[in-house]
Amino acid sequence: MVSELRLALPLAAVRAVIRLPELVRIPLGPPSLDGLAQWHGEAVPVLDLGKALGAGALDRQGGVPATRETRVVLVGHRGQPVGLRVDAMAGILRTDPDRIDPVTQEEGGLDPVLLDGLLRDGPATILKLDTLIDRQFGDGAEAERADRGAAAVGLGPATVRETASAVGLDRQTLLVFGVAGQEFALPVDRVREILPAPSEVARMARAKAHLLGVMAVRDRLLPLVGLRALFGLDTAGEQAAGRRVVVVRSGLGTSRGGQAPVGVLVDEVREILRLDPALIDPVPPLLAREPEFEDLDGIARADGGNGGGRRLVSVLSAERLFRHGAALAADAGGEGNGMEPVLPAEGYGGGERFVVFRLAGAEYGLPVSAVREVLRRPDSITPLPNAPDFVAGVLTLRGEVLPLIDQRRLLNLPAAVANSASGLERGRVVVVGRDGLLVGLLVDGLSGLLAVPAERIGPAPAVSAAQRRLIRRVATLDSAAGARLILLMDADSLLDMDRLADLFVTPQ
Repeated sequence: MVSELRLALPLAAVRAVIRLPELVRIPLGPPSLDGLAQWHGEAVPVLDLGKALGAGALDRQGGVPATRETRVVLVGHRGQPVGLRVDAMAGILRTDPDRIDPVTQEEGGLDPVLLDGLLRDGPATILKLDTLIDRQFGDGAEAERADRGAAAVGLGPATVRETASAVGLDRQTLLVFGVAGQEFALPVDRVREILPAPSEVARMARAKAHLLGVMAVRDRLLPLVGLRALFGLDTAGEQAAGRRVVVVRSGLGTSRGGQAPVGVLVDEVREILRLDPALIDPVPPLLAREPEFEDLDGIARADGGNGGGRRLVSVLSAERLFRHGAALAADAGGEGNGMEPVLPAEGYGGGERFVVFRLAGAEYGLPVSAVREVLRRPDSITPLPNAPDFVAGVLTLRGEVLPLIDQRRLLNLPAAVANSASGLERGRVVVVGRDGLLVGLLVDGLSGLLAVPAERIGPAPAVSAAQRRLIRRVATLDSAAGARLILLMDADSLLDMDRLADLFVTPQ
């Protein structure tokens, strides 16, 4: 049922009926699209059936709150699962074909084109499923064909194209994270992924204070190191503050060969910096002789050398730091625990690495290879005259001018409100680059790096031509908090200002 209407679908078209799952909003879709749900490892678009049938007939413009009776009917549409949100289920009805009457006029305020017949025994109105869904999404295959025939990527309007700057190939990329109010960093190429901190850690007997124990990751064990204890920082809030685990490829050998990862418990992931190696100074000799400083590779002047050294970041050495985890990894490798002793270098099925960021309550990803750095959002942005509306302005980055794309405007998402839960005050700039071209993406926050197994990445449901161009894939993952969906954006499309301007339209 939807509102007061009794509707019906052929049983052969129905794959399942489930309770309303957690939904992730996907931008650039029709108004009837509630979001994406994960079902058996697939990303499934869920439509509000009332809105899809026409808000003029059913007063659902503001949406209808979910109740205990709300269900999602999963159907197949041109090889893709689609969910239809309904207010309640009435059951299953068997009837003879001669008990189905044709539609001769408008029924219940519904468009007759969407109706396939009337059940006398229901009474109920049979929906024409393919027509209904096609009206919402259009022809997804046509958008795919357009993608394949697209011209090579190139920046469009001269006002934007001329701001693209060359990429420094000799710069070092660092992941910066906070621990007890101090900043540390590791080279990005040594970071495999970033995970939520576990609720429980299995401690090893007689282990040193900074060797926190092991955590389970995809049915394997990962040694966990605490930087607070290692560097003598305040450990009182370690459990409460440790919100992320940076999984680092260290120099510990495994029986499978390669490098065994070690987890580092940190308070927060702050940004990804791309620095001139000249701005990373060695540890002063007087300190380098002290055991406490042997785990540092250097001190980075993260202000670019222009702030008088006010912002210094300690760069950790993956090789030296994780000698501390050798005994811990060996202790975790005992027999009889039913788990692999140490997480192998490629983890669960290997995978593609992504920089994951937050935007309007959802998570998005870009390939690590396409991301140059992630910066703090500047206090002020210089407007750029005659630029498309989704270009917020420009930013000077190391003497070069960088165009900034407001991702919320580009994706037709609501504007963020300052000092709200949207995280605007923690906003970041994700710098994307290819072939000497750079562009900055304004996002709400940085989640970190994540390695996603190939089998967990699939095509994103094609809900519109614009979405199909910008968000072509989706990662479906499991986490302690439940299903996790990450919308994977196409970096090349974000660098093509001409095509972005064509896609940037006001929602109908």
